[in-house]
Amino acid sequence: MRNVLLKRAAIVIIAAVVMSVSAVAQQQGDKAVGGNLLIGAGNSYTNIGIGAKFFYNVTDPIRLAGEFDYFLKKDYVSYWDLSVYGHYLFPVADQVVIYPSLGLGIMGASVNMPTYTVPGVGTYGGKYSNSDFALSLGGGADYELSSNLILSGELRIKLVDGSNRLNIAIGLAYKF
Repeated sequence: MRNVLLKRAAIVIIAAVVMSVSAVAQQQGDKAVGGNLLIGAGNSYTNIGIGAKFFYNVTDPIRLAGEFDYFLKKDYVSYWDLSVYGHYLFPVADQVVIYPSLGLGIMGASVNMPTYTVPGVGTYGGKYSNSDFALSLGGGADYELSSNLILSGELRIKLVDGSNRLNIAIGLAYKF
C-alpha cells in the first residue's frame, strides 16, 4: 500500500515539476551548477558519496534543483539517487539563505558479491540491483562566498519503501 502511495505522489510531483519547468523557460532566473560530498545512512548501513547538482531560481524565493548522487561501494553495496527538489528560500543575512526542501526521485541499490560454491549446498553471491521511487524531506542553507560561488549544506531524509536513508551533504556551486 505504501509503495502505491509513493508512486501516486511521484506522478503528482513529476507533473507539477514539468508544469513548473515549462513556465521557467519563459522567465529569467539565476542558475548554478555544482557538486556535493555526502554521507548517507540507513538500515544500519553508512557510506560516503559524491554528487552533481543544478539550480534554477523560478522566482526570487522559489528554486528548482536537480541532483544526481552516487554513494561509493562499501561491503559490496552501492547506492545512487536521481532527484528533483523544490526549495523555498528565506534570506536570513546578507549572504545567507535557509530553505526547506521537498523532492521526488528514484533511488537504486546494487550488490555485487563474489560467487561462492559450497559443495552439496549450493552457490551464493552474484549481482543484484533494485530501484524505487523516493520522497525526500529536508532543508539546507547557502552561504555566498562571492557573487559567483555558493557554499551549501543540506540534511535530507529519503523515504523509500523498505530502505529509508538520511543524507548529509556539503557542496559548492558556481552561479552564472
